[in-house]
Amino acid sequence: MIEVVKASRAQVPALAQVLARAFFDDPIATFVFRSEARRLEALNKFHSIEMSRMFLRYDETYTSSDLRGAAIWAPPQARRPGLSDLLRLASLGRYTLKNTISTIRALAAIESRHPREPHFYLAVLGTDPPHQGKGVASAILQPVLNRCDEEGIPAYLESSKERNVPFYMRHGFKVTEELTLPYGGPKIWLMWRQPQFSN
Repeated sequence: MIEVVKASRAQVPALAQVLARAFFDDPIATFVFRSEARRLEALNKFHSIEMSRMFLRYDETYTSSDLRGAAIWAPPQARRPGLSDLLRLASLGRYTLKNTISTIRALAAIESRHPREPHFYLAVLGTDPPHQGKGVASAILQPVLNRCDEEGIPAYLESSKERNVPFYMRHGFKVTEELTLPYGGPKIWLMWRQPQFSN
Protein backbone atom coordinates (compact mmCIF):
# COMPACT_ATOMS: atom_id res chain seq x y z
CA MET A 1 0.00 0.00 0.00
CA ILE A 2 1.46 3.35 -1.08
CA GLU A 3 0.66 6.22 1.27
CA VAL A 4 0.44 9.48 -0.68
CA VAL A 5 1.27 12.75 1.09
CA LYS A 6 1.87 16.36 0.12
CA ALA A 7 5.54 17.25 -0.05
CA SER A 8 6.97 19.73 2.44
CA ARG A 9 9.82 22.19 2.08
CA ALA A 10 11.92 20.03 4.42
CA GLN A 11 11.64 17.14 1.93
CA VAL A 12 12.93 19.14 -1.06
CA PRO A 13 16.60 18.01 -0.75
CA ALA A 14 15.66 14.33 -0.62
CA LEU A 15 13.10 14.61 -3.43
CA ALA A 16 15.53 16.57 -5.61
CA GLN A 17 17.95 13.65 -5.33
CA VAL A 18 15.19 11.18 -6.20
CA LEU A 19 14.23 13.20 -9.29
CA ALA A 20 17.87 13.63 -10.31
CA ARG A 21 18.25 9.85 -10.37
CA ALA A 22 14.89 9.39 -12.13
CA PHE A 23 15.76 11.84 -14.92
CA PHE A 24 19.44 10.99 -15.34
CA ASP A 25 18.83 9.35 -18.75
CA ASP A 26 15.96 11.63 -19.77
CA PRO A 27 16.41 12.99 -23.33
CA ILE A 28 15.99 16.62 -22.28
CA ALA A 29 18.35 16.15 -19.33
CA THR A 30 21.00 14.62 -21.57
CA PHE A 31 20.52 17.45 -24.08
CA VAL A 32 20.89 20.21 -21.47
CA PHE A 33 23.42 18.53 -19.15
CA ARG A 34 25.67 16.70 -21.58
CA SER A 35 28.42 15.67 -19.18
CA GLU A 36 27.45 12.47 -17.37
CA ALA A 37 29.96 13.31 -14.63
CA ARG A 38 28.18 16.58 -13.79
CA ARG A 39 24.60 15.69 -14.75
CA LEU A 40 23.46 14.22 -11.43
CA GLU A 41 24.62 17.29 -9.49
CA ALA A 42 23.07 19.65 -12.05
CA LEU A 43 19.75 17.81 -12.03
CA ASN A 44 19.73 17.85 -8.25
CA LYS A 45 20.10 21.65 -8.30
CA PHE A 46 17.56 21.96 -11.11
CA HIS A 47 14.82 20.08 -9.25
CA SER A 48 15.64 21.78 -5.96
CA ILE A 49 15.21 25.22 -7.55
CA GLU A 50 12.14 24.11 -9.46
CA MET A 51 10.39 22.90 -6.32
CA SER A 52 11.50 25.50 -3.81
CA ARG A 53 11.24 28.62 -5.98
CA MET A 54 8.57 27.79 -8.54
CA PHE A 55 6.10 25.08 -7.53
CA LEU A 56 6.04 24.25 -3.83
CA ARG A 57 4.22 27.50 -3.09
CA TYR A 58 1.09 26.06 -4.73
CA ASP A 59 0.94 23.10 -2.31
CA GLU A 60 0.26 20.64 -5.14
CA THR A 61 3.42 18.52 -4.97
CA TYR A 62 2.81 14.92 -3.95
CA THR A 63 5.08 12.10 -2.86
CA SER A 64 4.88 8.80 -1.04
CA SER A 65 5.46 8.65 2.69
CA ASP A 66 8.82 6.96 2.01
CA LEU A 67 9.78 9.55 -0.66
CA ARG A 68 10.03 7.13 -3.59
CA GLY A 69 8.81 9.63 -6.17
CA ALA A 70 7.30 13.06 -6.75
CA ALA A 71 4.47 14.55 -8.81
CA ILE A 72 4.89 18.31 -9.14
CA TRP A 73 1.75 20.14 -10.23
CA ALA A 74 0.81 23.75 -10.87
CA PRO A 75 -2.87 24.68 -10.43
CA PRO A 76 -4.85 26.70 -12.98
CA GLN A 77 -4.17 30.00 -11.21
CA ALA A 78 -0.38 29.49 -11.11
CA ARG A 79 1.92 32.15 -12.50
CA ARG A 80 3.44 31.17 -15.83
CA PRO A 81 7.25 30.89 -15.94
CA GLY A 82 8.93 34.09 -17.08
CA LEU A 83 12.27 34.86 -18.72
CA SER A 84 14.01 35.04 -15.34
CA ASP A 85 12.81 31.51 -14.52
CA LEU A 86 14.08 30.18 -17.85
CA LEU A 87 17.43 31.92 -17.36
CA ARG A 88 17.80 30.50 -13.85
CA LEU A 89 17.10 26.95 -14.98
CA ALA A 90 19.12 27.20 -18.20
CA SER A 91 22.16 28.52 -16.33
CA LEU A 92 22.52 25.17 -14.58
CA GLY A 93 23.85 23.78 -17.84
CA ARG A 94 26.77 26.20 -17.88
CA TYR A 95 29.32 23.46 -17.17
CA THR A 96 28.47 21.49 -20.28
CA LEU A 97 26.76 23.75 -22.81
CA LYS A 98 28.87 26.04 -24.94
CA ASN A 99 25.79 28.08 -25.78
CA THR A 100 23.22 28.54 -23.02
CA ILE A 101 20.99 30.30 -25.54
CA SER A 102 20.15 26.94 -27.13
CA THR A 103 18.82 25.74 -23.78
CA ILE A 104 16.77 28.89 -23.26
CA ARG A 105 15.29 28.57 -26.75
CA ALA A 106 14.44 24.92 -26.18
CA LEU A 107 12.66 25.79 -22.91
CA ALA A 108 10.95 28.73 -24.63
CA ALA A 109 9.75 26.43 -27.44
CA ILE A 110 8.12 24.17 -24.86
CA GLU A 111 6.56 27.10 -23.04
CA SER A 112 5.21 28.60 -26.29
CA ARG A 113 3.00 25.52 -26.79
CA HIS A 114 1.61 25.64 -23.26
CA PRO A 115 -2.20 25.84 -23.44
CA ARG A 116 -3.87 29.08 -22.32
CA GLU A 117 -7.05 27.35 -21.18
CA PRO A 118 -7.16 26.91 -17.37
CA HIS A 119 -5.76 23.52 -16.36
CA PHE A 120 -3.62 21.62 -13.90
CA TYR A 121 -0.06 21.33 -15.22
CA LEU A 122 2.02 18.27 -14.40
CA ALA A 123 5.49 19.82 -14.46
CA VAL A 124 7.37 16.74 -13.23
CA LEU A 125 6.59 13.11 -12.47
CA GLY A 126 9.43 10.87 -11.43
CA THR A 127 10.09 7.71 -9.43
CA ASP A 128 13.39 6.60 -7.94
CA PRO A 129 14.73 3.97 -10.39
CA PRO A 130 14.75 1.04 -7.88
CA HIS A 131 11.02 1.59 -7.29
CA GLN A 132 9.84 2.17 -10.86
CA GLY A 133 7.09 -0.09 -12.14
CA LYS A 134 5.63 -0.63 -8.66
CA GLY A 135 2.68 1.77 -8.81
CA VAL A 136 4.34 4.79 -7.18
CA ALA A 137 3.78 7.15 -10.12
CA SER A 138 0.14 6.14 -10.53
CA ALA A 139 -0.49 6.62 -6.82
CA ILE A 140 1.04 10.09 -6.55
CA LEU A 141 -0.78 11.25 -9.70
CA GLN A 142 -4.17 10.30 -8.35
CA PRO A 143 -4.98 13.14 -5.91
CA VAL A 144 -4.86 15.80 -8.61
CA LEU A 145 -6.45 13.64 -11.31
CA ASN A 146 -9.32 12.93 -8.93
CA ARG A 147 -9.67 16.64 -8.29
CA CYS A 148 -9.65 17.33 -12.04
CA ASP A 149 -12.49 14.87 -12.51
CA GLU A 150 -14.50 16.15 -9.56
CA GLU A 151 -14.13 19.81 -10.51
CA GLY A 152 -14.20 19.44 -14.28
CA ILE A 153 -10.65 20.75 -14.86
CA PRO A 154 -8.37 19.57 -17.70
CA ALA A 155 -4.72 18.60 -17.17
CA TYR A 156 -1.62 19.01 -19.32
CA LEU A 157 1.93 17.64 -19.46
CA GLU A 158 4.95 17.25 -21.72
CA SER A 159 6.44 13.77 -21.94
CA SER A 160 10.09 13.64 -22.92
CA LYS A 161 10.13 9.83 -23.30
CA GLU A 162 8.02 8.05 -25.90
CA ARG A 163 7.87 4.94 -23.73
CA ASN A 164 6.00 6.94 -21.06
CA VAL A 165 3.24 7.99 -23.44
CA PRO A 166 1.18 4.76 -22.98
CA PHE A 167 1.40 5.19 -19.20
CA TYR A 168 -0.10 8.66 -19.43
CA MET A 169 -2.72 7.48 -21.91
CA ARG A 170 -3.88 4.92 -19.34
CA HIS A 171 -4.52 7.85 -17.04
CA GLY A 172 -6.65 9.66 -19.59
CA PHE A 173 -4.11 11.86 -21.41
CA LYS A 174 -4.00 12.12 -25.20
CA VAL A 175 -1.15 13.32 -27.40
CA THR A 176 -1.97 16.67 -29.00
CA GLU A 177 1.39 17.34 -30.67
CA GLU A 178 4.85 15.88 -31.19
CA LEU A 179 7.38 18.71 -30.88
CA THR A 180 11.05 18.47 -31.87
CA LEU A 181 13.09 20.99 -29.92
CA PRO A 182 15.43 23.37 -31.80
CA TYR A 183 19.25 23.12 -32.02
CA GLY A 184 19.20 19.34 -32.29
CA GLY A 185 17.03 18.86 -29.24
CA PRO A 186 14.91 15.77 -28.62
CA LYS A 187 11.28 15.16 -29.47
CA ILE A 188 8.65 15.65 -26.77
CA TRP A 189 5.00 14.63 -26.63
CA LEU A 190 2.47 17.26 -25.56
CA MET A 191 -0.49 15.65 -23.81
CA TRP A 192 -3.90 16.91 -22.70
CA ARG A 193 -6.44 15.28 -20.44
CA GLN A 194 -10.12 16.15 -20.35
CA PRO A 195 -11.91 15.51 -17.04
CA GLN A 196 -13.19 11.96 -16.76
CA PHE A 197 -16.81 11.80 -15.72
CA SER A 198 -18.13 8.55 -14.28
CA ASN A 199 -21.63 7.34 -15.16
